[in-house]
Amino acid sequence: MKILLASSNSHKLKELKALLKNFEIYAFHEVLTPFEIEENGTSFKQNAMIKAKAVFEALDERQKKEFIVLSDDSGVCVEALNNAPGIYSARFSPEKTDLANNALLIKKLKDLNLQESKAYYVACIAAKGDLVEFCTHGYLHGKIITSPKGENGFGYDPLFIPKNYDKTLAELKFDEKAQISHRSKALEYMRICLQTIKEK
Repeated sequence: MKILLASSNSHKLKELKALLKNFEIYAFHEVLTPFEIEENGTSFKQNAMIKAKAVFEALDERQKKEFIVLSDDSGVCVEALNNAPGIYSARFSPEKTDLANNALLIKKLKDLNLQESKAYYVACIAAKGDLVEFCTHGYLHGKIITSPKGENGFGYDPLFIPKNYDKTLAELKFDEKAQISHRSKALEYMRICLQTIKEK
């Protein structure tokens, strides 16, 4: 069984390869010429499946028999902002960069005279194959702060402190984050499902 990740994001690819060691994994650009996919769903699940289906349909008939496409949609939901940015996490700011997204999130909290807020990360992993179509979810609860800390990770990691921790995700080592992250949890459920399919 070959796994095709519907992304060329090096951070996501690293996490996925670390958690799905028993599978042959390919990045989007290794199999197809990357193309834009419009994420017009109203939930993490819908957007993840939109991407997985779009990449699967771009495969030729032989590849459709060989590959299962995995797509991730994830983001952070901040309680004080009515769970924004949510599904718009990656494109929260006009610039759509981690730095700009973080700056806008900080500004919105400070506009409410807040230094922190309860928040949670969500990850949805969609799988699409010739005879396969399903999703798994993972969550990580904690809080968002307005003073970035740490150089590791990506996205909102410098602002997110997991529950029962005193460090941001960006201050944790890769292995430490991998043990608790929302994506790791969703991928562990996915690994179990894929292993069951593989053994049939």
